[in-house]
Amino acid sequence: MPTATSLGLPNIRGRLPLLAGLAIDSFGGGCAGPLLLLYFVRVAEIPLGTAGTLLTVATLFSIAAPAGVGVVIDRVGPRTLVVGSQFAQGLAFTGFFFGRSLWLLFLCALLTTFGQRVFWSSIFSLLSDVADEGDRDRWFGLGGMMQAGGFGLGALAAGVVLAAGGDAPFLIAMALNAVTFFLAGVLLLRLHPSHHKREVQDTGPAPLLRKDKPFLVLIGANTMLALCTMLIGVGLPVYVADALPAPAWLVGVLLAGVSVVLATGQTLVVRHTERRRRTNVMIVAGITWAVWGVLMASLLHIPTALVVPGLILATMVFAFADVLHAATSNALAAAVAPVVGHGKYLSYWQYSFTFAAVLAPAFFAQLFEVRHEFPWLALSALAILAAAIIFALDRTLPHSTTQRR
Repeated sequence: MPTATSLGLPNIRGRLPLLAGLAIDSFGGGCAGPLLLLYFVRVAEIPLGTAGTLLTVATLFSIAAPAGVGVVIDRVGPRTLVVGSQFAQGLAFTGFFFGRSLWLLFLCALLTTFGQRVFWSSIFSLLSDVADEGDRDRWFGLGGMMQAGGFGLGALAAGVVLAAGGDAPFLIAMALNAVTFFLAGVLLLRLHPSHHKREVQDTGPAPLLRKDKPFLVLIGANTMLALCTMLIGVGLPVYVADALPAPAWLVGVLLAGVSVVLATGQTLVVRHTERRRRTNVMIVAGITWAVWGVLMASLLHIPTALVVPGLILATMVFAFADVLHAATSNALAAAVAPVVGHGKYLSYWQYSFTFAAVLAPAFFAQLFEVRHEFPWLALSALAILAAAIIFALDRTLPHSTTQRR
């Protein structure tokens, strides 16, 4: 068996600019993303609750982005939208570097969340375009691996710069993220996915999607699972810094460890679950995340000597759930989406991640201020609910869409 096949890798010839762009983009995100909430608190001196609400409101304003992408993506092509999103986010983080006033930081947060929504609403259509026949699941896995690898290296860099203390680490992270966004945009301009040109079909509104109740329910269930994926980046730095007797540098190591799993495991997960239903993989991910939430909450009630080992164990559990979900969720949406309006369906699918991004900062900050374990316990309940919904929904989805082969 060829090595690429045994590892679950697709054909990458002619697509290296895409892979490099994804890795570089994610490197900056890994360095700056986990520090953004702390940047607002430590550098801009904004209270935690206010900072969390500000980021949530900024994300809320970007909620229309996936719908807008759905209208134009089949006309202008996903590459154009992905490149534009990179330059927009680069400009936003340039503003974070120089800005201090609340309103300027809010405008930068608004621009970066809008850029993120456009990126995530377009990137999976771009990956579908570049994939050879039968390679789409593997391309989703490989794209996620490149992003996770870049994010992991960025998280390690964040851990290194945090050791310096003061405001400098946060400013370095903001500047580095701006540069990587601009560089990724330039690289993606060199990508020409011409071998999979699609016919322009159904470029108006998407009336079929509004009537597709199973797909809408699937978006709702994935919103709860997406909240799990985002809460570790939003909540872990604050949890370690303000609630646990653990060193601050451990945050970067743990996030990097998760990224290593995502960077090396997604195509292997695709390969080893190719004969299993995608919905079953999602259910297992939800149950595993529920266990993770309970473990995180329990760290407040165990002896101090066990906190760091417990945090490592909990992160390992999270990583297992995350790699299952990352390798499966977008592929499930792409398989369920019809041929006509396929790009629109994938754009609207990103509302699950948009809603999760809207909720995550305020969800964590508000519950954390009541009791430190509340965000994790609430997340466990949501993960179980999502798994139950997907289990019930499995009987209504076509077998050919939930089965990889």
